[in-house]
Order: sequence, then C-alpha cells, then structure tokens
Amino acid sequence: MISLNSASFLSNSGFSGISRSVSQRKVLHPVTVAVGSNGRAGEGNVSVVMESTLKDLRDGNSVIEVDSKSAVSGGVQDTYGEDSATEEQLVTPWTLSVASGYSLLRNPHHNKGLAFTDKERDNHYLRGLLPPTVVSQALQVKKMMHNIRQYAVPLQKYIAMMELQEQNEKLFYRLLMDHVEELLPVVYTPTVGEACQKYGSIFRRPQGLFISLNEKGKILEVLKNWPEKNIQVIVVTDGERILGLGDLGCQGMGIPVGKLSLYTALGGVRPSACLPITIDVGTNNQKLLDDEFYIGLRQKRATGQEYAELMHEFMSAVKQMYGEKVLIQFEDFANHNAFDLLARYGTTHLVFNDDIQGTASVVLAGLISALNLVGGSLAEHTFLFLGAGEAGTGIAELIALEMSKQTQAPLEEARKKIWLVDSKGLIVNSRMDSLQHFKKPWAHEHEPIKNLLDAVQAIKPTVLIGSSGVGRTFTKEVVEAMASFNEKPIILALSNPTSQSECTAEEAYTWSEGRAIFASGSPFDPVEYNGKAFVPGQANNAYIFPGFGLGLIISGAIRVHDDMLLAASEALAKQVTQENFDKGMIYPPFSNIRKISSQIAANVAAKAYELGLATRLPKPEDLVEHAENCMYSPVYRSFR
Repeated sequence: MISLNSASFLSNSGFSGISRSVSQRKVLHPVTVAVGSNGRAGEGNVSVVMESTLKDLRDGNSVIEVDSKSAVSGGVQDTYGEDSATEEQLVTPWTLSVASGYSLLRNPHHNKGLAFTDKERDNHYLRGLLPPTVVSQALQVKKMMHNIRQYAVPLQKYIAMMELQEQNEKLFYRLLMDHVEELLPVVYTPTVGEACQKYGSIFRRPQGLFISLNEKGKILEVLKNWPEKNIQVIVVTDGERILGLGDLGCQGMGIPVGKLSLYTALGGVRPSACLPITIDVGTNNQKLLDDEFYIGLRQKRATGQEYAELMHEFMSAVKQMYGEKVLIQFEDFANHNAFDLLARYGTTHLVFNDDIQGTASVVLAGLISALNLVGGSLAEHTFLFLGAGEAGTGIAELIALEMSKQTQAPLEEARKKIWLVDSKGLIVNSRMDSLQHFKKPWAHEHEPIKNLLDAVQAIKPTVLIGSSGVGRTFTKEVVEAMASFNEKPIILALSNPTSQSECTAEEAYTWSEGRAIFASGSPFDPVEYNGKAFVPGQANNAYIFPGFGLGLIISGAIRVHDDMLLAASEALAKQVTQENFDKGMIYPPFSNIRKISSQIAANVAAKAYELGLATRLPKPEDLVEHAENCMYSPVYRSFR
C-alpha cells in the first residue's frame, strides 16, 4: 500500500512527495489515493471529497467525527475513524491507486503467491507476508492439480477453481490451459449445472454484474460500476433455460462466468476485457423462491413489455458504454426470447447466441468431418432431430445453409432433407397453424407421427441428432432401428448436462454393435466393445465460441453473418486428423484447443474482411499468426 504524506501531496513540488514518502516510510497522516468506490475519476463529487477530506487530515481531524475517548488505544492512529465508528456512522470505502504489500497479495490480477522473487518482495513490501521460499509457476500448477485431484465431488473441484480465480488469475488460467481436458468439465458443463443450482449457497463474491428490474432506468450507471472499462466480450443470461435444468433465475450467473473463463483460456481474450452479466427479472421456479439462500429477486418472471423495455435499455446502455464492436453473447435464454432478441438486435449490434449459432456451428463441423467416415456429401444424407428449440432449429438451419452453398440449390430445397420432432411429434404441414414461427420452415408434407421410434422407422435418417434436453430418449429400440438401415449411423446426443443426454456413449456403441459414429454434448469416457476402443467425441460449443469471438475482435467486426459461422465450422473440421478418425473421433482433442481457436479466429476474421464487416484496417497479411499474437498469456510478469 502506498501512503502519502498529506503535506507533500498538497505541495507545489509535483509528485516528488510520493517518492519521498515511499522511500522514507515516514507517514504523519496515511492517506490512500482514492476516487471513491466506483473509480470514476473526473466526476464532480470526487474533487470535493478529496479536497474536504485532505483538508480535515491537514488540520489533524479524522474523516468522521468520533469521540476521541472511544478511539482504539495503542498502535497506529485511527485516521479514518473506521475502527471507532459506530454502526450508524458513515465511513469512506477508500481504494488503492497502486497495489503493494498486503493489498498486492489480495489482488488477483497481479498476485503471484510464492512466485514473487526476492527482489519483488523487497520492492513491494512483501517481506514477512510470505514464507521465504520462492517457487515457479510450473510448481504452483503441479501443486494445485494435486490438491484438486484430492476432491471426490466435482462441485468441490469447481469451488476450488473459482477460489483460485479470485486469488490468482494467471495461475487459474495457466492451470486451465495446461489441463484443459481434465478441468473443462469442472469449470463448465456438466459441473457448472450443479454449481448454478446451488449458486446461492456457494456464492462468495461477485464475479460479474447483476442487473435486475430494480435497476430499470439506471442500467448505464450500473455498467459504470464495473471496474474495467475496455470491455470486448459480454456474456449475458436471464437464467430462464440453464442447460437442461430449466429456470434457475439469478443463479444462472455461473454460465456467463464459466463461458468467459473459456474465452480467455481457450480463445486468448484478455480476462479484463470480459464481462459476465445476469439479467434478473424474477423466476418461475417456486423451489428457488422458497429457498432462504436464493440470491435473486423473489417474484415471478416479468414478461411482455416490461421485459422488452429492460432488455432494450440494457442493449442501448452497452452500446453507449462500450461502443459498436463489443460482442454480446446471449446465453441460456428461453426459446421465445432467444429468437426475438437475435432477430431484433442482429442488425444493430454485434450479437451472437451460442445456443442457436454456436451449437449449430460445432455440430456442422462434426458432420463435415464425419463424412470422411461414412462417405457422401451433406446433401446425400437425411437428418432427423429430436428437439425443435433454439439448438435444434439453429443446427438445422446451418446444415441447410451449408447444403445450399455446396449444391447451389435454394435453401427451401435443402431444408427438405431435414426433419424435426418436438414434444407433439413429427413437425408436418398439417400442424402449421399451431407451430411457433421458428418451427414453420421445418414443416414438411407427411402423415402425423407421434413418437421418435415411429419417426425413425418412417424417415430412415442417416443422422440422428438429439437437442431435446430430455435424458435417455434414444432408447435401445431407436438406436437399433438406426443401425438396421445404416452401416455407420451418426448419432449425436447433444443435451447437457450428462444426466440429460439422450443416450450414453456405451449405449450407442453397444446397441449399434460398435458401428455408430457418436458424439455428445457432455463428456463420456472411452468405451471398449468387442476388443476395440472407441473415443466418443464431444460436440462442445467450447470448440467454436472462443475462437469465433477472437476472430470478431481481431477484425473489429461490427455484425455477425451466417457465413462467419460456416467459416468457423469448416476451420474446425479441418483440424481432425486421420489418427482421430481411426479412433472414431469426429472432433480434434481439446489439448490442441488454442491452435484450433487461432485457426477458427483467422477463418472468421477473413470472412469479416471479405464481407466488408471488418473495421481494423489494413487487414493483417497472416491472420493465423496475428490471432496467435493477440492471445492472452497467463505467464507471470516481472514487477519493477
């Protein structure tokens, strides 16, 4: 902590008083340089607060009026009156201008723990605050992994990782990058689902912004409360449809926090440029409303005009605060709101819905690479979906777009190869009047069919895709039917978390007699069948959105175009090697994720330049190299 002698600070000798007070460590009245708790330098009340406070200190007065007899006896004078103030009296929440000493160890952006060198410990007043040993970041990673592996319960591992993120940011990302395949299921799906369900109980300190109906009319002011000002990516949810778990209200914050951790670890976006936000409009989950530990608004969800007005104020405030090039990623909104928000703001903001567009892009990439195993083109295959919500219709549309691009056929013709089943059965023309608008393009001429098995037997798809959010719906009969008319049936059970997966990897391989090409939304362990080892793929959005976002950032894109999603899918598909195919994999291993993200970012950026949507000019000659150079590194920096 840097303390300033108030007399030298107010003198006419510039900032020479700072160096004297720091070097000599002689402080008459310790004053911490501050601009108030919101950090808004330049606002009108700051200079008044500073001037009046420093005047009081210069005159030997405390910041607040306190009876001298009640002051703490002995030790340093209670200059600010905080220790001796009663609960009713007001104190000023001073903040530091430069982290040093004890405050440096409590600053997650700069803390290095035992990795501070002897010189840094001397220069930043850390002597005695740490044990004498100095260790490397590599040893810290080894120690943390050892500790995390001691936990048997995934939620305990999640809590340990979140605590590390709050204490030592660089070590957290180093750990996640070096052990991504092991820790990805911890910081994101499936464990993040349980974390959201119990978020009220495990909540310790805010990791993002909570914007509720209480802040209506003041959202711009709320955004100013966030300490970082150069924001490039926002992930926002209203918590209404968290994974396959339903309405978790305010406790959905775990999703934006987790997603943005992956933006940094996998895509190289700076942590300080990321902002998680939860829009709290209430919840219809009665169990949460009755929970004494619930942290959100205790009311039923706002809908209609009230909801639309809050979201419009939010979108306008974000653009006013951070500019046109900030990426707003919608996450886990209910179907009706997700499609409406994307349609309404897709032409005025840089917006991306991971549930609709990210899922579609990663699934399309898997299908493109799967063609290397089954043969043929996309247009030669028939697709059947279980689930016609955001994910299902989003995937279907992107597949149709890619088909149309490859065959030069009209989009309407490409859609005829794709069939969807929702809760009421096969989507057909006779149901048109009762269908939601986003389902209508998928209504084809066919007799009504009520259940999935009958639909499989009637349509005879080569590809079966589950996005229903309902577990164990790909029954033995369904998988056996797929295997009966396909030599290598492609089965994608995409619903999250693991408990909601349409079938397990073992079930898919066993029931298809080892012939299925399988991938899922949540991870499954390798499966051995008849002496052969199968490595199930994971159609995880984390393959796409970090690199996709990085591509938008490095190109300065101002809008998202469908062709960018196709470019991302094609880039991901190219990363699958013959060695991966030999194991039945249709996705590359996550151990290469940063390389994969740089390739995706380059492809997306190239498409942005081609479409005239990029603003960072001139265009770099080598976009892959440029993407790699822009990536955040969690290596410790040396301090002066």
